[in-house]
Amino acid sequence: MDRTDVLRLRVRAQQLDQPAEAPLKLDDVAILDIGVQDTGPDGGLWALALRGVDVRGLSDDALALAWTLRGAPHLYRRRDLASVAAAVQPYSETDAAKRIFDAAKPLREAGIGILDALDTVAADMRKIVTKPMVKGDVSTRLTARLDEPFLRFCRVCNAIHAYELTFRLAALRAGLELQPGTSPPVLQRIPGFRPAAKPNPRFDPRFDVVRAYLRLLGPATVKHVAEFLDAPVKEVKAHWPADAVEVRVDGETRWMLGDDTDPGGVSTTRLLGPFDLFLQARDRSTLVPDPARAKALWPVLGRPGGVLVDGEIVGAWRPRQSGRKLTVLVEPWSRISTPVRRRIGEEAERLAAFRDSKLAGVELAA
Repeated sequence: MDRTDVLRLRVRAQQLDQPAEAPLKLDDVAILDIGVQDTGPDGGLWALALRGVDVRGLSDDALALAWTLRGAPHLYRRRDLASVAAAVQPYSETDAAKRIFDAAKPLREAGIGILDALDTVAADMRKIVTKPMVKGDVSTRLTARLDEPFLRFCRVCNAIHAYELTFRLAALRAGLELQPGTSPPVLQRIPGFRPAAKPNPRFDPRFDVVRAYLRLLGPATVKHVAEFLDAPVKEVKAHWPADAVEVRVDGETRWMLGDDTDPGGVSTTRLLGPFDLFLQARDRSTLVPDPARAKALWPVLGRPGGVLVDGEIVGAWRPRQSGRKLTVLVEPWSRISTPVRRRIGEEAERLAAFRDSKLAGVELAA
């Protein structure tokens, strides 16, 4: 296989070629199995809209938002939350320590197990959040309950509080979700959710994060998956699916689920949000081989979106909102044809409608 085959397989697996006249129901949306990152105005719901979901027609309780992988907010089907909560938990002490980064050191020095620490924080958060509460209020009350190894001085806030990733990764463990569209975030209890005190290996394998990565972002290496999860390579290797199929991609050994390596042709144009799953693959050099273009697409701060045309990322885009008017700024990396320009314009109209705005125009950088 070559990189073109890989990208086309992912377009198909992630349903980015779904025709507008055949809308998907939530039950059929593949990316909801691994979670849809909801960061920024063109986040989770836009990612679903790109895959043919009528997001305006969703019931208020169809989706739930929770901090999960990498501590980022992700959308899931509400009815899947119990399985998701089990699937995203760390595999071991070592894994948990890596996922909370610098918060692990003081806990270890105090002789506190990392998984036990997450349980402690989760139990306290559960007691605190009996009604919807702003994150800052939860943090303040949590800080008063926790011992010193759980706390840090935050220069940004000029205050002492719990480590951020410990706080975020304990929330779903505590049976807490986020209210969509709130800033600062508002946490609330998940109705009918019974949090597990310890990691639960029993869950629908469809939500197994390693399998989901290989299904949606494969073919991939163990390192790619480990980086996506913020987990140790050794732990991911220990949970590698026995039915993963080995393939060669431009001379490199990778794995995928299933043995269909012929993606066929794909014809689709999409304005991918900055954190769309397609752009979250950890083999960035496969997505964008040119280092300068990759740097422009994944800067340290202020990511743009990606312009997807027939399986290739052909440029970056940014929205410019002024009142109810939206202008889409597109930076193509090479000359684009008139038909592609027209399709980009159609996608910009789609984005404007999603934002409940009027499209003022599409501006292409020279």
